[in-house]
Amino acid sequence: MFEGFALEHVDVGEAVLRVRHGGAGPPLLLLHGHPRTHTTWHRVAPLLAGTHTVVCPDLRGYGQSSKPPTTPDHEPYSKRAMARDCVALMRTLGHERFAVAGHDRGAYVASRTALDHQESVEALVVMDAVPIADALDRCDAGFASAWWHWFFLGQTDKPAERVISADPEAWYRPDRARMGDENLADYLAAIHDPATVHAMCEDYRAGLGPDRAHDEADRAAGRRITCPVLFLWSVHDDMEDLYGDPLEIWRPWAADLRGGRIASGHHMAEDAPEELARAVSGFLAG
Repeated sequence: MFEGFALEHVDVGEAVLRVRHGGAGPPLLLLHGHPRTHTTWHRVAPLLAGTHTVVCPDLRGYGQSSKPPTTPDHEPYSKRAMARDCVALMRTLGHERFAVAGHDRGAYVASRTALDHQESVEALVVMDAVPIADALDRCDAGFASAWWHWFFLGQTDKPAERVISADPEAWYRPDRARMGDENLADYLAAIHDPATVHAMCEDYRAGLGPDRAHDEADRAAGRRITCPVLFLWSVHDDMEDLYGDPLEIWRPWAADLRGGRIASGHHMAEDAPEELARAVSGFLAG
């Protein structure tokens, strides 16, 4: 897995991130979603490494990256905080400007990086996510039924950690055959760590709090993503069921927006790595 890639832990100031990086060419940062670790990219990263220097971290709180102490407002797990990690990581590795691609929760980190650090991000790929403020604005019975975990993980009156950690594999139900042995082993180690489970819940608590507030402030100010944006969504996930054409939600946010469908379930990096790599590389090639 990740043959030819270096594996190290990088201190980015506010956190220490576990990261794999390899390849040659323009830098590309790949950000995983919940509850994955960076190993979810194990089939995609080698396909991109022939044309790009590919950097795959565990987000703060996830996998083997550090878990900073939280605060009552959950800001240490905001996407703004994670975006600061990303920029610091890439600068430490020698990349002042880079492309960033994120899936699921990683998509929120990627888009926040592009909004907050426009001088650093040359291109953005967002996968299977619309902006948090827009998702919550459109929250109806269908969304609440399909995405109820947002509110279960995000609330604090009856914390979710105890329920999840009682039987993590029953809660997350990993697709063992599809994930691959090494990716699965890394994932299982993460979800069986109560500190990681707590940090992942903090990610969702930040989503309902500071992340939503940051989106709303940007929207009110008319701030947009200035770099080219590619939005990809899984045909067999629920983006179209929830939103019809999800590109319409992204249009107000991006001056240069493109989009495409990937024939996969939600975890497209594991379900359709070749198709995903082609879409990303084609976009980045211009």
